[in-house]
Amino acid sequence: QVQLVESRGGLVQPGGSLSLSCAASGSILNIYTMGWYRQAPGTQRELVATITSSGGTNYADSVKGRATISRDNAKKTVYLQMNSLKAEDTAVYYCNARIRTGVITVTDYWGQGTQVTVSS
Repeated sequence: QVQLVESRGGLVQPGGSLSLSCAASGSILNIYTMGWYRQAPGTQRELVATITSSGGTNYADSVKGRATISRDNAKKTVYLQMNSLKAEDTAVYYCNARIRTGVITVTDYWGQGTQVTVSS
């Protein structure tokens, strides 16, 4: 089992910045992909950004140029830095860790979610 512990989000003014972190613990040594997803009320969970163990990144179009994802493999921790926050960024942010469990199968682990509110 893998446990993901997220830092607290919070209230941020429009145009402000925010940093999130998520640390993984448990018996799994290799986490191939870590990422952040978010879910606003009444919507489906959506991608924010992902990063592979080798450093390859992928960002949602809505956050490109404003978000930076990084990870520390030794600490099994993923980070998200967001700038120029907008009201549309308001959501519960979930940390994700994807582990390959077979040739074509994967297992996703999720953090409990942390609330990020962008409002003046």
